[in-house]
Amino acid sequence: METWKRPKACADANSCPEVAMGPDAVFVRSSLRPDAIAQLTADEWRDLVSAIRNGEFDV
Repeated sequence: METWKRPKACADANSCPEVAMGPDAVFVRSSLRPDAIAQLTADEWRDLVSAIRNGEFDV
């Protein structure tokens, strides 16, 4: 697994999403709960990013 990365906007914050790319999966976690890791397929990751960009999670 690669190193964990977080968005540039979260560089100094404590509550940020973090992502690590593996050869067969994408791993996602919160900096608040680094032991709770979700594993996504490449297709699931693309769908999630697309939904975020399209505002599907905006309140």
